[in-house]
Amino acid sequence: MTAPTISVGIVTRQEIRFTLLGTFYARDAAGSFVGEFLARSDGEGVRIVQNGREISTAAEFVLMPENAGCSFILHHVTIGHQFHWQRNEDQQFPGALKLIRSGELVTAINLVDVESYLTSVISSEMSAESSTSFLRAHTIISRSWLLAQLEKSCAARKPNRYAFRESDNERIIWYDREEHDQFDVCADDHCQRYHGITKAHTPSVHEAVKSTRGLVLTSDGTVCDTRFSKCCGGVTERFENVWEPVPHSYLVPIVDAASPPEEFVGTLEDDTRAGQWIRRRPAVFCNTNDQDLIAHVLPTFDRETRDFFRWRVEYTQQELSDLVNCKSGMDFGGILDLKPRRRGASGRIVELTIVGRRRTCTIGKELEIRRTLSPSHLFSSAFVVEKQEVSNGFPSRFVLHGAGWGHGVGLCQIGAAVMGERGYDHEKILSHYFPHTQLTALY
Repeated sequence: MTAPTISVGIVTRQEIRFTLLGTFYARDAAGSFVGEFLARSDGEGVRIVQNGREISTAAEFVLMPENAGCSFILHHVTIGHQFHWQRNEDQQFPGALKLIRSGELVTAINLVDVESYLTSVISSEMSAESSTSFLRAHTIISRSWLLAQLEKSCAARKPNRYAFRESDNERIIWYDREEHDQFDVCADDHCQRYHGITKAHTPSVHEAVKSTRGLVLTSDGTVCDTRFSKCCGGVTERFENVWEPVPHSYLVPIVDAASPPEEFVGTLEDDTRAGQWIRRRPAVFCNTNDQDLIAHVLPTFDRETRDFFRWRVEYTQQELSDLVNCKSGMDFGGILDLKPRRRGASGRIVELTIVGRRRTCTIGKELEIRRTLSPSHLFSSAFVVEKQEVSNGFPSRFVLHGAGWGHGVGLCQIGAAVMGERGYDHEKILSHYFPHTQLTALY
């Protein structure tokens, strides 16, 4: 098996400005393309315009580079969509550019081989200055996740699950990689961060990709669906508590330490134990205040976020009720209580009951909870609720004491980076976060 070429959806909007650095040729159009262009959607397909003059119109365009030294820039690409670090930036990509019509919009897609894709992912998800062992471990799980998604897309199987269940008093939704019908994966946090060759690629990144070429984690002969998040908060979560209700033997709760710290009191599915754990700062790998290490691990815009191992969010009654009513689309009136109905093994709330003066409803899973209780997203759903200034059962303030950043399933990026700095090799890191797996060379 050779490294496959994949299609990565980068940006979709009414008009896309792009610059071809070098000579490109279109599959179905005469002549060569170089310089700055606009791509617009019309009733016939995609219209390519240069200097105000229409160059060509087709159902789709595939612009192929003349040689490996050619690349292209997409201008004003949105990253961190709907998260608190959302912003626009120009991004440069290797490989081919595909432009297709998406209704009234245009979508830009990068056609690139898996190994080139991974070089960017490793430099986009984390800092290219991270330790070699961490970069190797992340390369392997990023490759495994990608190839597992491609296998799922190609598998001829009937749907056996629903992504939500909803009634008058319950809304349980899980958000995974929705089946993209125009490309394999997207370029943002919804799949894996892929910012092309915009980010710095160090010799360590190239070495990590080259030295692990074709390596994936497998379990029972199948490529593992290896997940990762920024900071587990001390314990990783079960796959089925975040996404579809299908257990995976390698995505199970792991205490993020060489041995459980004294603060760990057993499963955090119990509300009291979860509260005790979340209010403490146990000695686990991802509990670090080493700013030099964090600077060598997190990309620049992620370093704007501080205190993610343990965090605190406060709302007035008015702020919370307005937020919940707006984000949920339901009229709860004033909020009386936020009551965990079910927690996962990491202490993350899987189902949360919102009690209002006008209605009560249970929401889940974790991302729906994080979206409902924040203008963007809460760091995680591992939190306990403190009600303050309560009068006749009606709180005037709510304080959320939380742990971790992200869904918490699989590899904890901060924890794994600390392990790498402490001398653990990539195989030790992988076996820590993904038990019952084997390293397998696919190509």
